[in-house]
Amino acid sequence: SILLHCSSFCSRAKAKMVNARSKRVSITTVLSAVFFAGGHDSLVGISAFSPAPASLMRVSSAPRGTHQTLSMTRKDDGLTDEERQVKMDKALKAMTAFSNKYIEKTDTKYCTDMSVPAVVIKGLAEHKVALGAPLCPCRFYDDKEKEVKEGYWNCPCVPMRERKECHCMLFLTEDNAFAGDQTKITVEEVIKLSGGAASQE
Repeated sequence: SILLHCSSFCSRAKAKMVNARSKRVSITTVLSAVFFAGGHDSLVGISAFSPAPASLMRVSSAPRGTHQTLSMTRKDDGLTDEERQVKMDKALKAMTAFSNKYIEKTDTKYCTDMSVPAVVIKGLAEHKVALGAPLCPCRFYDDKEKEVKEGYWNCPCVPMRERKECHCMLFLTEDNAFAGDQTKITVEEVIKLSGGAASQE
């Protein structure tokens, strides 16, 4: 499962971090496994990022100990499984092409474990189909529709555009301990490495 793969990558990544520190790599990398479920938006993401200023950290506005019930109008509501799969295939191709082009534009690299960008690209495609925009799939949101409208976490997010900080580990600068040599990924690789086509419910 993707969750087991996530745990395996975490273990190997932590070992690499220790090795990176011994080589005095000039970055502070925090590795975490992020899991959240929500129908077609279910995703296990891997995130590595430098600690962000408090002003950039977004947290739930709901009082601690309470839960918010939010209604969300999905863009794919009412579609048959076949219609949704057609849209998902189109979105997957679009997000893969975008990622490859943005990698080149920003002179960044994919992670050494190519399943990481594959899972993220799949998550972006699922959000593009469900929400109408490639909202970052590696974060939890109280209100996804509001976040899409604000645009802060729509890929490429503001931290990536302004400081080349990718919370999802999709676009990594060369000095990142997890950056590999790859700058291209195919749609076929995304499907295979992310665990297959989007889930249907």
